[in-house]
Amino acid sequence: MSRRIVLWRHGRTEWNAAGRFQGQTDVDLDELGREQAREAAARLAALAPDLLVSSDLRRAQDTIAALAALVGLDVELDQRLRETYAGDWQGLTSAEISANWPDEYKAWRGGDPLLRVGGGETRQEVAERMFAAVTDAAARLPENGLAVLTSHGGAARLGIAALIGMPLHRFTNVGGLSNCSWSMLREGDDGWILVEHNAGTLPTPVVIEEG
Repeated sequence: MSRRIVLWRHGRTEWNAAGRFQGQTDVDLDELGREQAREAAARLAALAPDLLVSSDLRRAQDTIAALAALVGLDVELDQRLRETYAGDWQGLTSAEISANWPDEYKAWRGGDPLLRVGGGETRQEVAERMFAAVTDAAARLPENGLAVLTSHGGAARLGIAALIGMPLHRFTNVGGLSNCSWSMLREGDDGWILVEHNAGTLPTPVVIEEG
């Protein structure tokens, strides 16, 4: 065993359901999102987390609140866990973005880490702040401790890529996270190891890694 981090995406919002780019717009969970949070929290509580940290956006805070109520821990807020600030793209659908910014949209879909999304942040900047937030949380864990960090779909993927040392122009090779699903990373001898991705149930321990 070693220190572990769970990156947990927030539950669904009305903008998620409508396919709108939320970015850092502070959108609430919808009814399904609140139900997703309760169901996922019941599973994650079995991991007996030592630390809970959340993006300060409401959809993330309300998701992790369901877990905090079960495990009796306070939730710390960290703005570094926010979703990408997407400037002019926030609130628009993919079709609207593609129609108004065709070249930028193509570059974004291709994974360009230096594109300023909607004139906002680059993926490089998001990856760097996510890496810092996760490693700061991990440094405060006891040996074999576990932290649950509630974040957002794009930010979580970028954080995973940065933590496992994946070149950011390849980060799209990390699949997306469904609403209220999570990924688990374990601290290894040579860095972080992705041991579970886009999960909705608790992982089964790996006894033999190869062979």
